[in-house]
Amino acid sequence: MKRIAKLYLTLITAPLIVILIVRLIMTPAFVYFEYNRDGFPDDEYGMTTAERIEYAPYALRYLLNGEDIDYLGNLSFPDNRELFTLRELRHMRDVKLVTQVAFAGAILAGIIALGAIFILRRDLLQLAAGLRHGAILTVGLLITIALLSIFSWDFFFTGFHQLFFEGGTWQFYYSDTLIRLFPEQFWFDAALTIGGLTILSAITLYFITNRVKSP
Repeated sequence: MKRIAKLYLTLITAPLIVILIVRLIMTPAFVYFEYNRDGFPDDEYGMTTAERIEYAPYALRYLLNGEDIDYLGNLSFPDNRELFTLRELRHMRDVKLVTQVAFAGAILAGIIALGAIFILRRDLLQLAAGLRHGAILTVGLLITIALLSIFSWDFFFTGFHQLFFEGGTWQFYYSDTLIRLFPEQFWFDAALTIGGLTILSAITLYFITNRVKSP
């Protein structure tokens, strides 16, 4: 049981850290920072920064709340044009499903991780080793993903969407609201932020667990 618990902690550390970081940046604060930082692309179709800041949080809240797609479907521009097309709404519904499954899976995995920690509570060296190995694995995986995203962003971005969404359902026109609110630069910055914070968290965990000594 101890060996299984230790191995589980090693393998689950990376997914749990990533999901936690993803949840932390799924906030209007990150959106506000992105829209106001130097170099972030303007909307070539005329949406102002203030309008982006007003509309974008609706998409974030929809992914985290219990509302159906009408939460977004009932939104409109000041000229009464619908904010999102049917194609965009279908994609957001798919994204919400993936998000809910990921977060629910993380909660279940976290509960099991607590059980593994409980099993190893009297063997602090093995507990620390499991978490430390998980931290090392996390750094290795994230460095690999970060290099892939930096040097082959299109391959990484396309591959990610093809993994979770039906072919073509995640592709939109530049004039569509989702692209205007969340251009590719936004996702590139989000990926680097998630990667950087995950590596920082893993390194911190490594140094903490590395200080555990035999009683």
